[in-house]
Amino acid sequence: MEPKPTGSQGFVGSLRVLGDSILASVQDRIGLAALELQEEKFRLVQIFLWIGAILIAGAMTITFASLALVYLFWESARLAVLGGLALLYGGLLVAAIIAFRRCLARQPQLLAGTLQELKEDRECIRMKN
Repeated sequence: MEPKPTGSQGFVGSLRVLGDSILASVQDRIGLAALELQEEKFRLVQIFLWIGAILIAGAMTITFASLALVYLFWESARLAVLGGLALLYGGLLVAAIIAFRRCLARQPQLLAGTLQELKEDRECIRMKN
């Protein structure tokens, strides 16, 4: 007895093709998200390395320049120099915090490419309906 060709096999085949297309699209989007996350990780590690180097060099420079300045004015105005340095460093700290917050505000959204691709996919599907 031969199996009867039915219309449901064509329907099931169409569903399989649709499912395969959906899974391929999801796989592409997950691959894109993984790539973006990896790029963000490398960028973050690079930023931390630069920040560390800058902090170490800056701390050493500030420390020795401050010591030299205080030593220079040890007899005449050491308290005034120490107070002035404290005000200067406090002002620099506030300026650095403000600049850092502005820098963070300008950073791109995480997974922006993936979100844009998903938005375009949804618009494409809506247009076909």
